[in-house]
Amino acid sequence: MPGPESARRALGSAAERVRPRVLNIGQVLAELSGEFPGISASKIRFLEEKGLVAPQRTSAGYRKYSAQDVERLRFVLALQRDQYLPLKVIKDYLDAIDRGERPESLPGGLSVAPRAVSEQLAEELAGRTRPRALSFDELVAESGASAELVRSLISFGLISAPDQQYDEHALKVAKACSQLEAHGIEPRHLRPFRAAADRELGLVERVIAPVASRRDVASKARAAETAREISDLCLNLHSALVNGQIARMES
Repeated sequence: MPGPESARRALGSAAERVRPRVLNIGQVLAELSGEFPGISASKIRFLEEKGLVAPQRTSAGYRKYSAQDVERLRFVLALQRDQYLPLKVIKDYLDAIDRGERPESLPGGLSVAPRAVSEQLAEELAGRTRPRALSFDELVAESGASAELVRSLISFGLISAPDQQYDEHALKVAKACSQLEAHGIEPRHLRPFRAAADRELGLVERVIAPVASRRDVASKARAAETAREISDLCLNLHSALVNGQIARMES
């Protein structure tokens, strides 16, 4: 028959199995670094500052991350990297889930929650662990544009092709321009869009320059997030101005 000491050890082992696993920030980095090589303590603290994750604290002030916290971080980082979503959009989505709501899909059609909330994450983010690189032929096939149209878009600077590889942004441009071509709008007509995009980027870079010039990871994250927010606001302004003029056509 087991003695008192053996019983205490058995009870201790059972308690360890039942007790939720708690990680410090270094262990969280070890968990995530394989999938997100650029992750750092500064980045995690920045996401906490933005309200994306809220780890508990010890009496000494050290952060304690649960398994749910880690999965929430994984979810946020994946959406940032693979879907290019601003943190505000991701936070609003997560806040809705936290309130027990069933929010509509995120931009791009993705409708998932962290694994701590739903197993859909593993399924719907499968195959999205790295931004895709498309060949010329793949870009043509997936966009529905002709090879001639894509070559014209490249020559007019609407699509860039570093190392003959094309990203999701190039795919979106090709799809949009293919649909515009059906209305008689050719790449040469769209050169002002390239010029306008360059001017907008210049404006964004001037605004974020004070933060972007800092070398720490948190500052770079803030600069990137601010750039996305400004870009979204510029797009909203452009849409409002154009739609306002179109509305006058009906009056």
